[in-house]
Amino acid sequence: MYKKYIKRFLDFILSLISFIILSPIMLILYIIVRTKLGKPVIFKQQRPGKNEKIFTLYKFRTMTDEKDKNGKLLPDEIRLTKFGKFLRSTSLDELPELINIIKGDMAIVGPRPLLVEYLKLYSTEQKHRHDVRPGLTGLAQISGRNSITWEEKFKQDIEYINNLTFINDVKIILKTIDKVLRKEGISQNGEATMEMFKGTEAKEEVTNNIRIKIE
Repeated sequence: MYKKYIKRFLDFILSLISFIILSPIMLILYIIVRTKLGKPVIFKQQRPGKNEKIFTLYKFRTMTDEKDKNGKLLPDEIRLTKFGKFLRSTSLDELPELINIIKGDMAIVGPRPLLVEYLKLYSTEQKHRHDVRPGLTGLAQISGRNSITWEEKFKQDIEYINNLTFINDVKIILKTIDKVLRKEGISQNGEATMEMFKGTEAKEEVTNNIRIKIE
């Protein structure tokens, strides 16, 4: 009942109210981002949603467009400014995603929407993370965010879907607030955010090949 009808209704109402209340803060952030990082202020990227339907994700940009002499973008850790790090650590860069929730692309709680190119890399079980709308926050985010492995993240995503209830959503939202205030799990060791996902099966194949050579 909650999963099929009530969740979407609550997502729409709560995100609309939040958007109205937070609009002055979003306007201020818009002006600061425009001043410090330039245009476009809003970062847009195609992401897969429920049933792998592609939608456009909205976020405040946190990186510059600095390029090398060959016109190639510099690494994330160089383009990610001090202000950009602040936006990410406080999750303020995520505020425009309220628009995605209002539109129905996303939910307040659910697996985070990842890159389109990851779709072909998921295992059969991992693909089930697209059985529900992606979320602004989720079980994986309160269980380590970017400090845990991809496999651990996906395991948390599936666990969330299998135990999707109103009470669990409330617990995740409250825990998210605590995590944001503590600024925990913002990035993975050695990375500006998180390393690219290369596929669980591919990783297991490499591990098995190494094990065979050793044996």
